Amino acid sequence: MKVCNLSDRNSLLNNFLKEIRSIDIQKDSMRFRRNLERVAEILSYELSKELSYSSEVIQTPLAETKINTLSEKIVIASILRAGVLFHQGVLNYFDKAENAFVSAFRKYKDSSHTDFDVFVEYIASPDLNGRTLILCDPMLATGESMELAYKALLTKGTPRKLHVLSLIASEQAIAHMQKCFPENSTLWVAAVDPLLNKSSYIVPGLGDAGDLAFGCKL
Repeated sequence: MKVCNLSDRNSLLNNFLKEIRSIDIQKDSMRFRRNLERVAEILSYELSKELSYSSEVIQTPLAETKINTLSEKIVIASILRAGVLFHQGVLNYFDKAENAFVSAFRKYKDSSHTDFDVFVEYIASPDLNGRTLILCDPMLATGESMELAYKALLTKGTPRKLHVLSLIASEQAIAHMQKCFPENSTLWVAAVDPLLNKSSYIVPGLGDAGDLAFGCKL
């Protein structure tokens, strides 16, 4: 798996990352949700440079002109719940894409939230055979949820290409995904963080993206 870390080069993306990570600014849930969309839009634009295009002739009010337009059939898939906002950001750019959704969740085995299994409970997807699959989840902590989601989606067909989009990934998650994802797949990420804590949250990370976006869960 190829890794494209957009934080390797300074851009406006840094401003959105600052607001998403900052303990003061991220409390504004409306701004937090919009910033997740913005990051997904930037990642989508960068990803779009690697896709296939074909030339077509269109008519302007004054003359005909040629333009290269996207020729790949896209399916956007996201992991519920924070993935919904990332999904929307990608869909804002790939607005003709079909869509898929997977629920993958942690089931903790102890009250300290240090030992857990990951389960996939629900999947809705179109036929993926021959499609370009864009798989979204803003936080890649261990990479296990993403792996299980991808395996669940494979029951709906084999995509021709795979792109994974994430806001923040841990080094551990990247190492895990490079072992279990296809060699010709690509991970597009806005930042890479070095550590996981005892509860497998990314450090420095940003906290719980789903809670920040939609409110705390029981």
